[in-house]
Amino acid sequence: MKNLILTTSLIMTLIASQSAFSQTKRIPASAGRAEYIEVEPGVKLHVADLGEGQPLVLIHGWPLSDEMYEYQYQYFSRKGLRVIGISLRGFGKSDKPYGKYNFDVFSDDIKVVLEKLKIENAVLGGFSMGGAVTIHYVNKYKAAHVSKLALFAAAAPSWKQRSGYNYGVSEADAAGLIKQTMTSREDLIAGFGAAFAAKGTSLSKNVEKWLENINLSASPYAITESISALGDLDLRPVLKNITIPVAIFQGTKDQLIDFSLAEQLNKGLKNSYIVKFENSGHALFVEEMDKFNAELEKFAKK
Repeated sequence: MKNLILTTSLIMTLIASQSAFSQTKRIPASAGRAEYIEVEPGVKLHVADLGEGQPLVLIHGWPLSDEMYEYQYQYFSRKGLRVIGISLRGFGKSDKPYGKYNFDVFSDDIKVVLEKLKIENAVLGGFSMGGAVTIHYVNKYKAAHVSKLALFAAAAPSWKQRSGYNYGVSEADAAGLIKQTMTSREDLIAGFGAAFAAKGTSLSKNVEKWLENINLSASPYAITESISALGDLDLRPVLKNITIPVAIFQGTKDQLIDFSLAEQLNKGLKNSYIVKFENSGHALFVEEMDKFNAELEKFAKK
């Protein structure tokens, strides 16, 4: 009996040691990249970080999140680029604290993420409100960590009409939109989604629903504060400060951001060019996905 106990104990010891050895020998499957990055105490942003090579950093529009770039992640991570999507605070899976949601805060957060990821020589891209965010970032931080800028249906240089500037939405329409975020957010987002595509080139109902669900994941407080901040933002005076190459992607059938804004950006940004998307409205990143990805790859790699 004593020998049986000793034999059993020896077998169990061997099994345990083999298991421990196999665990130590395992090569980690993960690349070790953090999905959440703390930008200030208690505030973490969700970051998608895929692929290897030239960094391509993407900032989403209002009130979307980094999830809008699903098909860009799929494409660029297999094309020799490291594609990074950042969800701004208040949006998507990022933290949604009470506090400020303006363009200084968004730019500061992006700076922290790029520093912590040790990103250099990045192509920085921004869609709609995210386009205004990226312009503000490049100006504020003198293109730190960034070598090129890509603007997709950007809500810039001024989303709202101003004295001597008759482009963008009217003061009344901007005020009405802000009120809707506080009184009928769900209806606003449903209508916003329907206007995303060009008339006559509508998105599938499944894609519409996907975008709507992303929009609904944003903090109601954050969407009101950020769109109010966008209405106050006038980037026209700072365009002259941006000298890095800029690609301006714009749908000619955009119902939310008129093509004239792309023309104003092109006039103000000395090293820029426009890529027209003849069959797209505001959702050019899915309406003409193949062209969008190919043109952005060409810009990133040249």
